[in-house]
Amino acid sequence: MKTAFHIGFGLSISLIFATPRAWCETKQELDINPEVIESSPVLQRWLKEVPNVLADIKHKPSFRTRFRLGYSLIDGNSGVKVGFEDIFIVDKLTASGEYRQTFNQDYENYGADLNYYLLPLGSYVNFSPLVGYRSLQTSDDSTSGVNLGVKLLLVLSRGGGADIAFTRSWVALGTTEEVALTKLSASYAITTNLRFSTEFAQQKISSNRERQVGFFLEWMP
Repeated sequence: MKTAFHIGFGLSISLIFATPRAWCETKQELDINPEVIESSPVLQRWLKEVPNVLADIKHKPSFRTRFRLGYSLIDGNSGVKVGFEDIFIVDKLTASGEYRQTFNQDYENYGADLNYYLLPLGSYVNFSPLVGYRSLQTSDDSTSGVNLGVKLLLVLSRGGGADIAFTRSWVALGTTEEVALTKLSASYAITTNLRFSTEFAQQKISSNRERQVGFFLEWMP
């Protein structure tokens, strides 16, 4: 019985680490109904080439592109916000942008940023420096210029199920018009392609601080 176990275990290990050629030879000996193969994309993929599952998990993005629309409250002033998050450009480089305005037009904020994630895209925790452009206008001040900062992403559920993001950046850094932006958002999927998101933000211009709260629906293509 022990000998049979060793033979069976050795055969299993050999199949797992078989070369593509050996795997092809093995599949040809399998008696599989062609209809079963045609109805199974996973089986078709494995029969063509043995995938590197660990590499797929590591490098396949744990988050998805999102398009956002919702309600925004800025120091008691109601408004609307539209935006997009993490449109993949190349490799680990993504683009994000937003436009926010209050209904009384006392506040306006728009801009876009590039993010480059430092860890593998499949990670549950990731960091990204960001660079972009931002324009901000209030009833008392206005600032525009280069936006520099960092982003921390915590993925609670892969594939866009749930995540938390924290961003800290500065517009026109080092000038008299410098603005510090802080944003914390949490999102949770309610369907395969739709999420609900909340956002808490603050911007500091000179000695003035303006706090923002937002509630959004996000669509993930």
